[in-house]
Amino acid sequence: MAKIFLKPKKDEAVRRFHPWIFSGAILRTEGEIADGDTVEVFGPKGDYLATGHFSAGASISVRIFSFEKTDGGLDFWIGKLGNAFAYRRAIGLLNNEKTNCFRLIHAEGDGLPGLIVDVYGETAVLQCHSVGMHRQRQHISAAILETSGGVVVNVFDKSKETLPPNYASTVTNEYLHGHSNAQVVLENGHSFFVDWEIGQKTGFFLDQRDNRQLLGRYVVGKSVLNSFCYSGGFSVYALAAGAKLVHSVDVSQKAIDWTAKNLEINGFDPATHACIAEDVLKYLQHCPVYDVMVVDPPAFAKNISKRHNAVQGYKRLNIAAIKKVSPGGILLTFSCSQVVDRELFYHTVTAAAIEAGRQVRVMHHLSQPPDHPVSLFHPEGSYLKGLVLYVE
Repeated sequence: MAKIFLKPKKDEAVRRFHPWIFSGAILRTEGEIADGDTVEVFGPKGDYLATGHFSAGASISVRIFSFEKTDGGLDFWIGKLGNAFAYRRAIGLLNNEKTNCFRLIHAEGDGLPGLIVDVYGETAVLQCHSVGMHRQRQHISAAILETSGGVVVNVFDKSKETLPPNYASTVTNEYLHGHSNAQVVLENGHSFFVDWEIGQKTGFFLDQRDNRQLLGRYVVGKSVLNSFCYSGGFSVYALAAGAKLVHSVDVSQKAIDWTAKNLEINGFDPATHACIAEDVLKYLQHCPVYDVMVVDPPAFAKNISKRHNAVQGYKRLNIAAIKKVSPGGILLTFSCSQVVDRELFYHTVTAAAIEAGRQVRVMHHLSQPPDHPVSLFHPEGSYLKGLVLYVE
């Protein structure tokens, strides 16, 4: 295993269990190192610190997956996946009659940077974000099957779209074990059709589970707009809670088709909802006012260089939304851009409310659910932030 030695004082973050090593922190290397290799990390005086995956040419040169010496063999992965299942069992997401879809591995939050694993019924879906993690996919698959207690019987690798382009061109999405077609899963007793092979991310946005549930408190007898609806998660929860009318809007026709399917399989009266394929900002220019609105856009910025443009985008969107909330209405607004932190998002929405000329109260500060954990040593893992606002 090749070795990486850190510069003086650049080892302090690693000693505090932060899982990232930036290229500028590296003093020297020993041995040949290629993209995706497993490397050992040492302090400037030669003391062992951690083991991780090397990413050639990236700003984050090493993503640490162990702070103890390991050969990264199957036993290591069995330990990691066993711990992940134990945690999901502790928070009530295993053997749950009302919910059979959840996140099993949340990258740094579960000590495995570069790896996402979501479970849909009997199928686990992997998305690797680094070459090193993808090279371990067979071990990961075997460890999932070994530790799931029979919950998972199929493992699908959907990493092609999340890997570095040069490497991604050499791989295909494939079943590592078993095979399963798209299926209907349960979330808090609601049914959702999930197609992990062609859907966005792993097929469904599991990180909004608790926020969808919260929406139900405020929609009884109300009109609701679910913008950027994707497959209609918030729409299903709103109608199930007693909303009188729900409009679901997304620029993607495929998303609208999935939303219509999910509304149908949950048995809602067609007269209570409409699905609209249109750009959300354009729709907000001519739509009616709504009692409750959900604004949950995709990430406007994937890196720090795009943050300014993202902030301007969030501001324009929230100005338009706040103007379309009826007096005494409620707005749920979100950002999933990791580079737009909670404070910046709050100030951006504040600026939007000022420009919209409305008096607004904050009812709730929202985040991601516990199956998307944030490591105490890696606060950057807190990516989803949201506000529930009362608009006078």
